[in-house]
Amino acid sequence: MMEKVKGLIVEEQGQGMTEYGLVLGVIAVAAVGALALLRDEIVSMFDTVKDMVINRENGGTSSGSTGG
Repeated sequence: MMEKVKGLIVEEQGQGMTEYGLVLGVIAVAAVGALALLRDEIVSMFDTVKDMVINRENGGTSSGSTGG
């Protein structure tokens, strides 16, 4: 019985998987935090792109008429 307990303590495969899980969790929390902090900038960027697409669909500036 004592050999099995020692084997569990010495075995590192489960320990490695736990470390990967912790790293993945930290990355996920950091990503969510970054998105929360940059929310206004992200919304503004998508609104700008949306407006550009709508203007182009409504006969706005076409790529052939720029430059000259």
